[in-house]
Amino acid sequence: MGNPLLDIQQYGQSIWYDNMQRSLITSGALKRLVDDDGLRGMTSNPAIFEKAITGSTDYDEAMQALARQQDMDAKALYEHLAVGDIQMATDIMASVYARSNKRDGYVSLEVSPHLAHDTAGTIAEARRLWHDVDHPNVMIKVPATPAGIPAIQQLISEGINVNVTLLFAMAVYEQVAEAYIAGVEALVARGRDPRGVASVASFFISRIDTAVDNLIEARLKTAQGTEEQLLRSLLGKVAIANARLTYQRYQAIYDTARWQALAAQGAQTQRLLWASTSTKNPTYRDVMYVEELIGPDTVNTMPTATFDAFRDHGRARASLEEHLEAAHDTMETLERVGIAMQEVTNKLLEEAVKLFVDPFDKLLSAVEEKMAGATRS
Repeated sequence: MGNPLLDIQQYGQSIWYDNMQRSLITSGALKRLVDDDGLRGMTSNPAIFEKAITGSTDYDEAMQALARQQDMDAKALYEHLAVGDIQMATDIMASVYARSNKRDGYVSLEVSPHLAHDTAGTIAEARRLWHDVDHPNVMIKVPATPAGIPAIQQLISEGINVNVTLLFAMAVYEQVAEAYIAGVEALVARGRDPRGVASVASFFISRIDTAVDNLIEARLKTAQGTEEQLLRSLLGKVAIANARLTYQRYQAIYDTARWQALAAQGAQTQRLLWASTSTKNPTYRDVMYVEELIGPDTVNTMPTATFDAFRDHGRARASLEEHLEAAHDTMETLERVGIAMQEVTNKLLEEAVKLFVDPFDKLLSAVEEKMAGATRS
């Protein structure tokens, strides 16, 4: 039996792991994922670290020691732990980084979600985390908020690798691509080698279907006839259509003379990374958001359950450029039935920032409790 996770690579897609926990690294499990499953990168976020630190004993001893020995607040202690995990993971991924000529092998660490609307704060924290980790194959995650986009351009111009997160809309993706290209141009203008900087644009998938399907289900309670048929035809279709059309924009953007001038100097495209690829609706195939979005120069970052499911029963094929006319039809039908995609994606971005702020605050509270317990003992 072959391994479907390895099969994906023949179509030009890299598989990353949307997970982070110290025991994953120290037990040798991460190294096995690289060796056996062809894993080529990792992503993390505040919710993942909150689960890892509060939901395991992996960090208790280190937290107690740090709380006793050093004058740290909860955020500084968390960052110390997170940076340590990222450093260990990037060491394991270093071989992938070298073999792929700096295309893969990255591990992502996110700036505080409280900075999502603070350009200067994002830049300052991203610089600090970049220097703290001090590994060339780390990516600093920055959200694609109006405040985040200029930060992305500045960081790229300084040679700092960026994972742009919380992308939902094609129009915002275009702004992110512009920020990346302008950043690379500024880097080159400074006399720096563009081969030393990398970026991905993390485009979220399943949350779009969840949001749109909820709107459709509400409308179906009263819809009849043609309207009902049109609404039902959209269930579970919008996220994949949105992603496929965004990939078409990616290809067009990086086919321009402007980009080709940078590519001639060794610059890498900012690949689209499919995020939020676990299937939220149990009636949908559990690997749907992997199977339907496989194509060249892309990344899919999978949480553990989706990663294991695809290894078990996934089917790899060149799917990303299939059914493009149907994808256009889907987006046109969405507009025709009166569901505004921009409103959906704006709300998703707003909610997503909060979805990371809440676990981050919960994490810091848990760290404070453990620090207090350590100082009392």
